[in-house]
Amino acid sequence: MNQIQKVIIVGAGPAGLLAALQLSRDNNLSPVVYEVRSEPTTLGGAIGIPSNGLRLLHRLGLYDALRARGAETSDLVLHARKGDILGRVDMTSWSKPKTGFGYLRIRRTELMDELYKAIEKAAIPIHYNKDIVRIEEHDQGVTACFSDGTTDTAQLLLGCDGLHSAVRTIYVDPEFAPEYSGISNIFSIVSTSGLPTSAESLEGLNATLTTDGLFAMTPCTTPCSMIYWFFSREIAIPASGDSRDGWEERGKKEVETLKDTLLNLIGDAEGNWGSILREVVRQTEVLKFYPVYRMPLGGRWSRGRCLIIGDAAHAMQPHASQGVSMALEDIALLSKVLKSGGHSLQDTFRKYEETRRPRVEEMHKSAERNGSVRKKIGPWRLWLNEQGVAKGLWLYDLLNLGKLGLGQKPLAYDINEEETW
Repeated sequence: MNQIQKVIIVGAGPAGLLAALQLSRDNNLSPVVYEVRSEPTTLGGAIGIPSNGLRLLHRLGLYDALRARGAETSDLVLHARKGDILGRVDMTSWSKPKTGFGYLRIRRTELMDELYKAIEKAAIPIHYNKDIVRIEEHDQGVTACFSDGTTDTAQLLLGCDGLHSAVRTIYVDPEFAPEYSGISNIFSIVSTSGLPTSAESLEGLNATLTTDGLFAMTPCTTPCSMIYWFFSREIAIPASGDSRDGWEERGKKEVETLKDTLLNLIGDAEGNWGSILREVVRQTEVLKFYPVYRMPLGGRWSRGRCLIIGDAAHAMQPHASQGVSMALEDIALLSKVLKSGGHSLQDTFRKYEETRRPRVEEMHKSAERNGSVRKKIGPWRLWLNEQGVAKGLWLYDLLNLGKLGLGQKPLAYDINEEETW
């Protein structure tokens, strides 16, 4: 194996930029990032990053800047449809003492801004408007060929280009495609300036179960000047088929009718929670719709000198808040196995996958289970669910189950403790 000196990174989202930063700093590699978009993206709502991901951001020297721009939202507060609080639980009561970190909610634009700053400080180049169309391997390494006729060669190529990865599609695993989860989200970010004054003191992730899905809202800034909210529910594939045009038409219809739908679902909610719910919906001017896709388990992650990481390899439903954290773990493990040296790239990738797949499969299944509360149910089933949640949270608090790490052990996972060679 030729010594790795340079790495081509396809994708300038969180996974690609974080990979560039870590491999440059910890492995002394020279990364070059290529992005298909013509400029830095401003897409996305607000991202949740739990303890395991925050610890890795801290090790990269990024945590403090991100914490200043986000909100600590470790509490989960569940409300009945009529507004009463069913219960409250600290989602990091066990993992935070183990790791030193809780749960951060931050707007994606704020996260990306800090990553761009770090990339610029590290003098890592990003080339925009670069659509990769072909990958060629040869004795000198691997060459990325772009639609504008340009090429670049390195000893390693990372596909960090997300769910619809071109690196996966054209080279690593062309037959493996994303699948629709059955759940779709509509979301927005709203200023608290036009909401009831109690909205400015909103803490944690506040959620209400309905007969048609899950409605939730949470601060994404400190102090609480902005609220991220979403409605997550079961939606069938459009009658016209699982295509971009079909989803665009379905998304347009969902957005047009959503406010009335939500106000009907939560219209009789009482107290401060009910007032905030209704005003958040009324004050929302821009809604975003997206169907939740995931990668099936078992796909190929590497071929030759190419490796796909993050969502490109194992996109999962967002219902475990592990998207960024899974990418961070991927990168930390890759950095670790590359440091060992003395192994072929194929053996390095094999060791990486052997170590990584069990953890990915665990979190993938957890996210899928969490998605079940978004499914349609009848009024009586909703009432029973609310009673069950209330009693379950009461017992959780009474028996101090949080101190046992119930449901939180995956958040204290440390990829650096994995044995490799």
